[in-house]
Amino acid sequence: MIDRKARGEKLAMLTAYDYPMARWLDEAGVDLILVGDSLGMVVLGMQDTTGVTMSMMLHHAAAVRRGVEKASVVVDLPAGSYLTPDMAVHNARRLVAAGADAVKLEGGMKVIGQVRAIVEAGIAYVGHIGMLPQSVLHEGAYKKKGKTDEDAERLMEDALVLQEAGAACIVLESMVPEVAERISKALKIPTIGIGAGPDCDGQVLVTPDLVGGFPWFKPPFAESRANVAMEVTRAVREYVRKAKG
Repeated sequence: MIDRKARGEKLAMLTAYDYPMARWLDEAGVDLILVGDSLGMVVLGMQDTTGVTMSMMLHHAAAVRRGVEKASVVVDLPAGSYLTPDMAVHNARRLVAAGADAVKLEGGMKVIGQVRAIVEAGIAYVGHIGMLPQSVLHEGAYKKKGKTDEDAERLMEDALVLQEAGAACIVLESMVPEVAERISKALKIPTIGIGAGPDCDGQVLVTPDLVGGFPWFKPPFAESRANVAMEVTRAVREYVRKAKG
């Protein structure tokens, strides 16, 4: 992916949690498919991602893998699954066995031991800094990052240390766009933004947000390009009318 950044080629990343969506995304030309712990919210109806387990991630990773031939499959390590370097490697290997090409975990300096252990084990790693959904209970809300000089400097330090540890790329989530741009320019590896402005080296969205498949909540940065929920509702109502005569 470093070569692609050097050539100025942008990366397109979307989430998938099952076989049909994974196959649709792969056939449509998405570069990276993320089996995100966002499945806790948009698939399983949880309030946040903190209750997602390794068993859930393994189940959905295997389903996605069956639908993908070309894209790289990145799978999240869920909250509580990488508390120590040994635990991180153990669970990363489980995700690879289920079909992951790379694993992603949240954090910078605080998890650098886990990151280095994963990379040293020969497992491709994707970073994730900025707003960290797995930390929402600790922080009390989803807060945009990089608003102060101190926070912006911390984010830059996190990005640089993850690059040094061997990250293939880094997701920048809910970050002041100017800070995300500075980080992107400072790194040799690609950045992939979500709610971090247009100047990252790629973009990622939760696919139900993109296609209008989760109408009960939509992040302010997500632009829906379809309305799957409305179309499904229309089809079901038509079926109910016909079934009831």
